[in-house]
Order: sequence, then structure tokens, then C-alpha cells
Amino acid sequence: MKKIILFICAFSALPVVLSAQTKNGKATITIQNTSKLKRTGAVTAVEWKSILSKFPGIDTGNFKVLNAAQKEVPFQLEYKGETSPQQLLVQLDVQPNASVKLSVVPGKAAKAVQKTFGRYVPERKDDFAWENDKVAFRMYGKALEATPKEMAYGVDIWGKRTTRMILNERYKKGEYHVDHGDGNDYYHVGLTLGGGDIAPYIKDKIYYPKNYRNWKIVDQGPLRFTFQLIYDNWDVEGRSVKVTKTISLDAGSHLNRVEASYQYDGTEDLPVVVGIIKRAEPGKLLLDEQQGIMGYWEPQHGADGITGVGTIVADPKLKMKVSNEQLLTQTSTKNGTAVVYYNGAAWNKAQEITSASAWFDYLNNFKQALEQPLKVTVQ
Repeated sequence: MKKIILFICAFSALPVVLSAQTKNGKATITIQNTSKLKRTGAVTAVEWKSILSKFPGIDTGNFKVLNAAQKEVPFQLEYKGETSPQQLLVQLDVQPNASVKLSVVPGKAAKAVQKTFGRYVPERKDDFAWENDKVAFRMYGKALEATPKEMAYGVDIWGKRTTRMILNERYKKGEYHVDHGDGNDYYHVGLTLGGGDIAPYIKDKIYYPKNYRNWKIVDQGPLRFTFQLIYDNWDVEGRSVKVTKTISLDAGSHLNRVEASYQYDGTEDLPVVVGIIKRAEPGKLLLDEQQGIMGYWEPQHGADGITGVGTIVADPKLKMKVSNEQLLTQTSTKNGTAVVYYNGAAWNKAQEITSASAWFDYLNNFKQALEQPLKVTVQ
């Protein structure tokens, strides 16, 4: 597999507007929550150039972020493919209709706890796996295509009930289908979109690409992991199509942010679907076309428990349907324009989200948070 590693980040799940002031070699920022939602462990992005304009002498290798109690706040610099930082990520709680003041000051910061991680897994047929302190996922690579009985397309979900990074441990043991106390992989994907993948959809047919061919790590935590999967061209109703998926997972989040950028000849729209595999036994569904939220609380899978799966697509013209195999959100894209959506999961045995109603509430609150981002104003 071709590998390119760049330590950068592609986006902010919670965009903000920044103002800051500098006094005696520091920058002061205030993050404000104007909504009725409590933002717990929110990873928020601050434009680095705005900090630089107020604290031009800052040393990127020797600064820390303090809250009003003078305690350190976890942070991460992201580069977005550039040679200098583009954004400062901070993780903190913000109460409803409240604000938090932070200071960026000189000094050696404590090492942040690694809360996101991912890597290419050549020892397991070209898997690409990633995780945070809540959930874990993987996508399948080219080598899996040589084993037709194992062949699968979409997003795989790993049950996880620890905040530790456990992917390397599971692959080393080679027993990720067995729960050793931290979770397991019992989720079945097969020849479907699995837990929220995307593909072209024309005349009621899903045009799956072959599995990804190249990968690129964009940002390796500790608060946000971002990577790209690049696919070869394939035929979609007589048209050659190529896709690159940029996927990002924040600490504390059950949902990834996905940008799927399609390239093809022509100017017409390309219909696509975001899908979730449906089990034979009855589960509980949430199909909210107005909000673009599709939720699924799977049936019990024996001793393995229950997985909740969800997607969020922002498109006022989208449609949803349930086929024999999958829940589908239908939308469209244009050549070179990315479809942006969210996908993810929760596992009841993690003892955080343990019912369909709790999972659907989480998805609704996540959508509200996207629509009412945290703001930063001058103190």
C-alpha cells in the first residue's frame, strides 16, 4: 500500500469565531455557549493566525493553555497540510448559556492524554483502523479482496468499553472478535455500506468501489485524528468515478466527520447514498428527513449486546428509505465538491448510551450542536 504521513487536520467539527487580546506575552480567549445544550468535552477549534496576531512571539513548542482556575486545558495544534499551525484545538466543558475564559501563556505544557489514534494495519489484510476514547472503527483495504469469503465494503464498528487506546493491543492478540474486558468486534458489514459509508446510487442500485488503495494520515491526535482513504476509479453507470474520503474523529465524540469528494467527467449531479446495514431481526429506527438524522438501534446480538448506529447529512432535499438490506439517506454531489456528513456508533455494554431513546437523543443533540457552534469573543 502507498503510505503518506502528514500530521495535519482537515476541519473543525465545532467552528468558532475568534477574538483575543494579548497582555504581557499571552493571548486571552473566551469560548461562549449560547445554546441550551451542555457541551461536555467539546473539542473546539481556534484560528491560529488570530492568536498569533495578539501573541506574535509565541513559541509553538513552549506554551500552555490555562483556564480561569489556572489549570491546564488539553490542546492540540493542527496543520491542515501546511508547515505551520493553522488551528489550536482545545477540549473543555461549557455549560448552557455560559462562557469559559482561557489564557495562552508561555511555559512547558503537560503531555496531553492520547484520546484519538489510528493507523494502517498491513498485518491484517490492509485494514485501516481508528479510535477515540469512546468508539473504534475500521475500513477494508485491497488485500481483503483476495479472500472472497471475508470480502466487505463499508464501515466496520468495534465495540469498546474503555477510554484507553486499544487497537494495537487487539491486533497484536489477533483476537478482536473476543471480548477481553475492553470490547470486541462483532459487527457484521458484508457487501453493504456497514456503519455509515457512502457510494453512488443510480436507478436503485448502489455502485460500490473496490476497497481503498492508498491512505494518508492527516493528523495523529491527541484530540483529533484525521486521515484520507483514496480509491481507484470504477465504473458507475458507464462513467468513470474516483473518490477520496477524509475522515476525522474527535476525542469524546461518537461520530466521525466525513468528506467524500468525487471526481468524474461532466457537470451533472452524481446521486449518492449514505447507508446503515439492517439486521434480519427487528430493531428501532429513526428516520428524520427534515433534520437529516438516520438512527438505528440494532436488535440484541446475544451476549455481545447492542450497537446503535447513526448518520447525519445536512441537505434539505435528501430522501430516506429502508431497503431489505439497508437504511439509506439519498443525496447528491457535484464533480469535485465534497459531501460532508457524520457517521458513528454507540455500544450499550460501554454503559454510557444504553437505549434507543438515549442514542436518538444523542444524535439530535449532536445535530443541534453543529447548528449552534461555540463562539469566541473579546474579553
